[in-house]
Amino acid sequence: MKCENCTKKECSKKQKNDDKQNAPVDTLSSNDDEEKNEFHKLANAKIFLSDCLACDNCMTSEEGVRVFQQNQKELFRILNLNKKCDVSKHKVLAVSICPQSLPYFAAKFNISVNDAAKRLCGFLKSLGVHYVFDTTIAADFSILESQKEFVQRYCQRNQEEHALPMFASACPGWIRYAERVLTNPVTPHICTAKSPQQIMGSLVKGYFARQQNLSPDKIFHIIVAPCYDKKLEALREDFYAALYNSQDVDCVLTSGEIVQIMEQKNISLTDVTEVAVDSLFGDIKEVDIVRHDGKRSDGYLEHIFKYAAKELFDMDVNEITYKALKNKDFQEVTLEKDGETVLRFAAAYGFRNIQNMVLKLKKGKFLYHFVEVLACPGGCLNGKGQAQTEDGKLDKALLNQMEEMYAAVPVRLPETNVYVQKLYQDWLEGMDSKKVQETLHTRYHAMNQTVNSLDIKW
Repeated sequence: MKCENCTKKECSKKQKNDDKQNAPVDTLSSNDDEEKNEFHKLANAKIFLSDCLACDNCMTSEEGVRVFQQNQKELFRILNLNKKCDVSKHKVLAVSICPQSLPYFAAKFNISVNDAAKRLCGFLKSLGVHYVFDTTIAADFSILESQKEFVQRYCQRNQEEHALPMFASACPGWIRYAERVLTNPVTPHICTAKSPQQIMGSLVKGYFARQQNLSPDKIFHIIVAPCYDKKLEALREDFYAALYNSQDVDCVLTSGEIVQIMEQKNISLTDVTEVAVDSLFGDIKEVDIVRHDGKRSDGYLEHIFKYAAKELFDMDVNEITYKALKNKDFQEVTLEKDGETVLRFAAAYGFRNIQNMVLKLKKGKFLYHFVEVLACPGGCLNGKGQAQTEDGKLDKALLNQMEEMYAAVPVRLPETNVYVQKLYQDWLEGMDSKKVQETLHTRYHAMNQTVNSLDIKW
């Protein structure tokens, strides 16, 4: 047996723990009666091998324990810690919500995306959370840095062997697969811009902590996200500050795990008082939720395509036309100039499409300049932490409703966000500074290849 996304012919962890894996994993036990009472009805760390790439090839045993510990108990542990008399151990509790999670709450409770954001903020603050942020500003930075890097790579394509194609770096499932299984033929092609989750970590533990005169380790930062792979991403060593013994993101909870807390407390989001979402800039509050181009993700393909068309060929592209190839999750976009195709981009969602893409790359038949790669078929909205029924199957009706709601959210170009421009100057010391590279970029490297991924039968 093996899990559906496993990259080995036989998953050794699945074989060893076949019976155990049929039950939820409980790695946390607490002697704190208060914590048990607060959290007694919730299942423990419901993470299965099929939820992410968590097999022996992709995750060490230490990582496995730390991933399984990222559950609702961590939230309640901090909430209970903050009730203790010893204020030296208190933490400022900040929660950042991914924009692809909001349509799930909106669809599930039959409210608008804006209402979902405000009511979710109200619910979290009623628990004892101090700040609730929207991660869209982090995606702004990630897209802007990805745009610049693509144009640089395109201009260096004749000098640098691995300049093109460039692969998007926002999806942690794809990154883990590339580093642990695909390795050297692929990793040099991955964009170095950090994902929105990790840039948000830098914003909260860096900029916001400084504005609040707090040490980073005094903030406990939780991300609410659509998928389980983001739990694994939060553990990366390059997102850890040794000086403060602090991860940029301390814990990731899926949208579904937040709903579990509501169910345990017999609370519906429709009954919660609306509270405006916080911003990173003091008393200023977020007004309305916005999104980026792209109906199922943060829209890297569309933003980079339009930017590159203008910067490289002085062409304004207002609308993008997708051409579906083998299936709806593998689509391409091209730019024509003087009868010649000058840009060819693709969106590859799901591991079968990723596998086909890598086969073409290794055979030297790869035509694309950029690929937006996402591990989940259907994109981020279809993350396994939210768009599933109780028996683990895709909830198609819910997903369709989520897609409609997400598409209705107004689009804001990253370039038009005045706070991003302010942060570039005040926090990052300019658009092209050394601090930008240190704060907004990382490097992806090959790790422990133990199987030829091209031999896998999908």
